[in-house]
Amino acid sequence: MAGYRIGALAGRTGTNAATIRYYEEIGLLPRPDRREGNQRCYGEDDVRRLTFIRRCRDFGFSIEQVRTLVSLVQDRSRSCMEARDLAQTHLSAVQVKLRELAALEKSLVQFVAACDAECAGGPGPDCCILDDLSGTMKPAAGCCGTGLP
Repeated sequence: MAGYRIGALAGRTGTNAATIRYYEEIGLLPRPDRREGNQRCYGEDDVRRLTFIRRCRDFGFSIEQVRTLVSLVQDRSRSCMEARDLAQTHLSAVQVKLRELAALEKSLVQFVAACDAECAGGPGPDCCILDDLSGTMKPAAGCCGTGLP
């Protein structure tokens, strides 16, 4: 019987063997035929399907979204609008996440700038970053025990 063992499939698709087994377990990837020694034997259809799944995951689609996309790609009567709507929903979520990350970046830039301006870099009980994160900002104490505001 020709085909790929799990290691070869993993290499062809850039997916580790544990993930392949997990995808089989949850039904994203069909359980393969077995050869002597009970070893899994995958074919070209499995390579294509796993490559598709991997690309979906690389785009950040959830397992359930991938499941829907897999069903759409297998259905010859599929509607492109279903895939488009799913992609639009995911795009909206990514855009929200990007806004959240931009706000996080701004806060981190402010943390570093405050530390650069106030911190001598030495040991001490006061750190403006740690105080801010813990909600115990002590403006009069300075940063890193310097006594600087």
